[in-house]
Amino acid sequence: MAVVFLGGPFKALVDADGVMRPDERARLESIIAGLESAGHTVYNAHRREGWGAKFLTPAECTRLDLDEITASDVFVAFPGSPASPGTHIEIGWASALGKPVVLLLEEGVEYAFLVRGLHTVTNVTYLTLAPGEDPTERVVAVVST
Repeated sequence: MAVVFLGGPFKALVDADGVMRPDERARLESIIAGLESAGHTVYNAHRREGWGAKFLTPAECTRLDLDEITASDVFVAFPGSPASPGTHIEIGWASALGKPVVLLLEEGVEYAFLVRGLHTVTNVTYLTLAPGEDPTERVVAVVST
């Protein structure tokens, strides 16, 4: 079984009351549940930080994210549209560490050149998602192979 770091936009999806957009939270929770049901271990900052209710300090979350990505076997992320700066840093760490990367891209959305070309420097699986698609089964299948 694999250890997975699941990343994606965070601060931009949390309102002033510390509540993450329900649809985004549900999508992440579905992927986490699917991976854990398949026997994988999942690191996820969203869950760790109470879905926005318990944000850590910049120093705390930066160190934890890097440590958890380092300890992971595979990195899975939504790069974000607009681009999530934190997620893009995590993508860079994962690729520099030689981790297999799975990027979840929304159909019809334009992504940064370095995201689209990342496969030229590291092992990347791109999963293109239809609007509203739950990627859980596809993510579990890729991670489980």
